[in-house]
Amino acid sequence: MNITLEKINYSDLDSSLVFLYGSEVANRALPFKRDELAYLESRRKEDASALVVFNRLPHKIYVQNFDSDLPNAESLEKLRRAAADIQLILSKEKIETIAVTGEGIIPEELVAFLEGLHMANYRFDKYKTKKDSVLTKVVVERHILDESSLSENVRLWRRIDICRDWINEPVMYLNAPKFADMLSAEAARIGNVKCTVMGQKKIESLKMGGLLAVNRGSDDEARFVVLEYKPNDRINKRPVALVGKGVMYDTGGLNIKPGDYMVEMKSDMAGAATMASVLFAAAENGLPIHLMAFLPLTDNRPGKNAYAADDILTMYDGTTVEITNTDAEGRLILADAIAYADGQDPELIIDAATLTGAAVRALGTIAIAAMHQDADGPFRLLSIVGNQVYERLAEFPFWKEYDELLKSEVADLINCNLHANAGTITAGRFLAHFAHHPYIHLDIAGVAYYGKREGFYGIGASGAVLRLLYAFFQTYEATRK
Repeated sequence: MNITLEKINYSDLDSSLVFLYGSEVANRALPFKRDELAYLESRRKEDASALVVFNRLPHKIYVQNFDSDLPNAESLEKLRRAAADIQLILSKEKIETIAVTGEGIIPEELVAFLEGLHMANYRFDKYKTKKDSVLTKVVVERHILDESSLSENVRLWRRIDICRDWINEPVMYLNAPKFADMLSAEAARIGNVKCTVMGQKKIESLKMGGLLAVNRGSDDEARFVVLEYKPNDRINKRPVALVGKGVMYDTGGLNIKPGDYMVEMKSDMAGAATMASVLFAAAENGLPIHLMAFLPLTDNRPGKNAYAADDILTMYDGTTVEITNTDAEGRLILADAIAYADGQDPELIIDAATLTGAAVRALGTIAIAAMHQDADGPFRLLSIVGNQVYERLAEFPFWKEYDELLKSEVADLINCNLHANAGTITAGRFLAHFAHHPYIHLDIAGVAYYGKREGFYGIGASGAVLRLLYAFFQTYEATRK
């Protein structure tokens, strides 16, 4: 979808128009007749968010009312979701070009609407012979928004689209080696990102017992990818480490998943795709933040010499782990990656992972399960930003008493609490064992992939958490005050 800024003249419009009608309307010429304006006002009194359509053959005016007197974050989210509803209408009507303007609207509100429109317009349709009609061109009133703000946001939204493409790709086309190659190529294209791809032999030499064990049942070799963005004007001397779970497909291993639980497991690498995308977005838009991403990549299969329950692994940092469930594989590859990242002396470690079904059962598809260890300031900022962009955190307790549920009689830890108590928390506590710097854990199992349409996130990979972390790094300097 191409978005341009132009002067919009109502009298010679050659496309349909979306008109955003806010609470603070100035006394100026509007593209409505007197009776239309009266009707609009009556609809606003009934419903401050009403969509009103005026037919101006051969085009239409879609008037999206909104209540700018609502709390800011709620008002912006309503605009994003209204944009998604309008996108569906335009798609059904096969409208591919639209103009967007408004009255009583500020730049932040217009950006929110365009964000919802862009994200709702996304389709993963490369394998479909008959494709949906989507918007190809959007003309935006230039007096409301400046070019630099639009350009930064468009680059972010396009990065989200790429992230969603990666997550939506089936493993038969996107396995660990191919994804590593794609990340390397993307880093080279951007130009200011360093990419190191570690192959099987290097992973073996590093003795990453978790990543190697999970990979044992696969025909595809594992990869461990490290990305680094280090701008000259960085505000942090030590990097922020981003760790993402990269299970390209999860069968559950020998603890194989029941059939319907295996559907959508191509999305089990959403954490790795998201963290790579956050770093790439920061690099493309020149954020002054030193970031490193650590991405362990493999699928989890029951074939060959697959690892089994009762196995005892030695992790990268020397910790021994008794396997109680091979379907708790994500924490094993993350543990190696976190321990490796911890060795780079970061000032903060953040991981993102589609880690536990328990997070979905606790929170549904609305919130991100979040925990932290010794990261009070960054976690508070991340929570505030989450409320602002409406990708909200639900903080779980992270008390050390939960470590009792991870004790093993034959090793340092078990990988999975057998009693199904506090599953999301104990998974996070397992990972926290490997972090000795301030650490934030994000379990994104409920928000990374949707089986049915969810507002502007659509169906399939959502791209959730990318907006959150990008906004967090835009304001990261606040952690130094």
